[in-house]
Amino acid sequence: MATKYVYFFGNGDAEGDESMRPILGGKGANLAQMAKAPLSLPVPPGFTISIDVCQEYYKLGKKYPAGLDAEVAKYLNKLETTFGKKLGDENDPLLVSVRSGAAESMPGMMDTILNLGLNDKSVVGLANKTNNPRFAWDAYRRFIQMYGNVAMGVDHDKFEEIISSVKAKAGVKEDTELTTENLQEIVAKYKEMYKKEKGEDFPQDPQVQMWGAIGAVFGSWMNERAIIYRKLNNIDENVIKGTAVTVMAMVFGNMGETSGTGVAFSRDPSTGENHFMAEYLINAQGEDVVAGIRTPMDISALEKQQPEIFKEISTIRDRLEAHYHDMQDMEFTVQEGKLFMLQCRNGKRTGPAAVKMAVDMVAEKMITKEEALLRVKPDQLDQLLHPQFEAKALKSAKPLASALNASPGAGCGEIVFTADEAVAEDKAGKKVILVRKETSPDDIAGMYVAQGILTSTGGRTSHAAVVARGMGTPCVCGCSDVVFTGKDTVTIGGKEFKKGDYISIDGSTGKVYGEVIPVTPASVSGDLETFLSWADEVRNASVRTTPSGKTVKGFDVLANAEQNEAPQAFRFGAAGIGLCRTEHMFFEEPKLTSFQKMIISDTTEERKANLAAILPLQQKDFYGIIKTMEGRAVTIRLLDPPLNEFVQAETPELAAALAKKLGVSVEVINKKYSELNEHNPMLGHRGCRLAITYPEIYETQVEAIARATAQAEKEGLKHDVRIMIPNVTTFAELKQIRAQAEAVIANVNKELGTSLKFQIGSMIEFPRAAATANQIAEYADFFSFGTNDLTQTTFGFSRDDYSKFIDSYLDQKVLLQDPFKTLDEDGVGVMIGLAEEKGRAVKADLHLGICGEHGGDPASIALCYKLGLNYVSCSPFRVPAARLAGAQAVIKSNK
Repeated sequence: MATKYVYFFGNGDAEGDESMRPILGGKGANLAQMAKAPLSLPVPPGFTISIDVCQEYYKLGKKYPAGLDAEVAKYLNKLETTFGKKLGDENDPLLVSVRSGAAESMPGMMDTILNLGLNDKSVVGLANKTNNPRFAWDAYRRFIQMYGNVAMGVDHDKFEEIISSVKAKAGVKEDTELTTENLQEIVAKYKEMYKKEKGEDFPQDPQVQMWGAIGAVFGSWMNERAIIYRKLNNIDENVIKGTAVTVMAMVFGNMGETSGTGVAFSRDPSTGENHFMAEYLINAQGEDVVAGIRTPMDISALEKQQPEIFKEISTIRDRLEAHYHDMQDMEFTVQEGKLFMLQCRNGKRTGPAAVKMAVDMVAEKMITKEEALLRVKPDQLDQLLHPQFEAKALKSAKPLASALNASPGAGCGEIVFTADEAVAEDKAGKKVILVRKETSPDDIAGMYVAQGILTSTGGRTSHAAVVARGMGTPCVCGCSDVVFTGKDTVTIGGKEFKKGDYISIDGSTGKVYGEVIPVTPASVSGDLETFLSWADEVRNASVRTTPSGKTVKGFDVLANAEQNEAPQAFRFGAAGIGLCRTEHMFFEEPKLTSFQKMIISDTTEERKANLAAILPLQQKDFYGIIKTMEGRAVTIRLLDPPLNEFVQAETPELAAALAKKLGVSVEVINKKYSELNEHNPMLGHRGCRLAITYPEIYETQVEAIARATAQAEKEGLKHDVRIMIPNVTTFAELKQIRAQAEAVIANVNKELGTSLKFQIGSMIEFPRAAATANQIAEYADFFSFGTNDLTQTTFGFSRDDYSKFIDSYLDQKVLLQDPFKTLDEDGVGVMIGLAEEKGRAVKADLHLGICGEHGGDPASIALCYKLGLNYVSCSPFRVPAARLAGAQAVIKSNK
């Protein structure tokens, strides 16, 4: 049986449905679903060429598979019969749109062509048939511009220069003010310019046009903006394998005052509020709305003008949301008083909106808590934690302008006018606000790095708004008070600004300020607090069997934090501290000077004397941490980095300054610096190796921890302190260091009359440690996987230098993920699994977790859950995302 590539929809039936997203893409699958019962919505007929063809197209060197042309011809004929018009008919032509549609929505990233089928003869027929010459010639100029740019690569600006010159000559500002004669002049000039650019006439054969458009849509799967979008949104090309192409009969919103086009959201995509948010343009086509070319009106305009249409679209809004159990993004057209649905999809939304909708839909009994938790991407939670303007500073600030609050959050930075400028300034370490008339899909890279986006046209459903919301970037759209006065100048509310001047925008209120306004961090409260409490419930109740056959209950999220960061970590919901780095404490004075003196000391006695000066200061640090913990677990890692990090003497000036500070000769400093200098310090004299060479360093730290804990206990403070030994490669290291630590603790207990006990564990950071985990477990109460170093030593990649080649590896798909961002399951994951199996063979209840940066990565968290770890630990700001990702791992594993 021949492979089926084309699927029909329309006339109350369809060959596909919503379950066929991997074949028909999101657009094609949802059009088919809307067209057939039980929804049976007014959808123009059409057909969808499957994603399979896209894959074949690239495999065959941008050629189509055999038989596709005949299958398309068959379904085009069916479309013509169903709609009662023929493509290319000179008297009453069928016009079609050719649209992209991947299995996962990528709004604006791939190409669309409208009004296909018009030529010099059919435009006259369309004008006569509709008795509306202006409409026909407007459709033709749109088609030439869109096809010329998208399918044939003619610069968009060349078309804009022509239409601008005609408008200027005619003395009009808006496209809608152009007369039929103006449009005919534009068409003639477009064709003349096209021939000059391409060396041939604009194609008149509708079949040639259609196949050119189909090729353009398939080709747009690999255009730069689509590739960037997939990277930024972590869309895996091995899962989302291409785009489908939908060819659908055109209906027209630009046929006069009873026609129009709209984009609607069943709930507010910025805030999540349960109210119908829609925008409508009278006498316009859909691209005018989504491209931000014209600023639309609120849907209330349609309610006043055509109440029956408004009632119908409102009913459809409710039916679609009830069917899909999610907020819907819909496009519709009204053609001379008749409504047509052109698209529906689960709508893109901000992080705050995603959380609110999830919480509300659970309350409405539309979805379960588990479904709600799967609705929000972990990285969307970052948007709820973005800074807001300082209340006091905001109160005294005066807005210059106010427009549409398209994407919430506060943004402040220097003005730039192009995406390239934004990228360049970001690389230079500057924060920028991208100010544009409107944004286009090609601006994606600049939009990503900007602190905020301000446009003079467009609405909440324009490209700028939709993409900004997806990124969590503050955005204010449709600001008519933004007037471009030159290449590098703009007036906002009548005040002139140049490139590099500072402005602030509030995407929550739509206000624009001509000054720097300081910001403050957000906190976890309200709907987010409710939502994350569900995530905690799911994780805490989880029970799983590890690959080694052990049963593990619960899955905690801890934080990598020191004393100053701990309060923030707890505000974000961390259950404790999984990594407290002690080396940061040594960089503070007067500890630093004493520690530097210890490093340059030649005898054990000198080292101990200098460490004795540090001990009470370390005790104070540890006491502060224990007090801040309020009884939560805190794992303190003993000194980890090489000693050369504390002796800065790379230049004569630095050496002389350090010598003066420490009261020794420059020769002493240079000699010690030379001794400490290593070819590969990350694999050198650091971590537990320091304790083997200079046991007094760890002994001092352990004593400070013990005395601080004793002080806390004496004051009635709860405590749960654990000591972690880094860089272990053999059980003998841990055995020796543990014995030394326990001797110190025993001495403190004897002196103070306490009976303190501490869990002492090992970091697993090297393949050998994983391979001998059964031996290490004899002397460890817990393992913490230092996945930064474990990745480094498993791959043999220096994490300080791998940036020189990792992009090439990813671009050429030698690696599919950056292993320092997402855990490598086949290598590093095997090491973790081996350590889990061997360690728990010795101690069945051995507590396991990770404390590398992978602890905040959703895919890595899922792997940790699968491998049987008890917890992940990450930076404070990643804790909310990790709480959610952990719950999602539990839910997905139970399916």
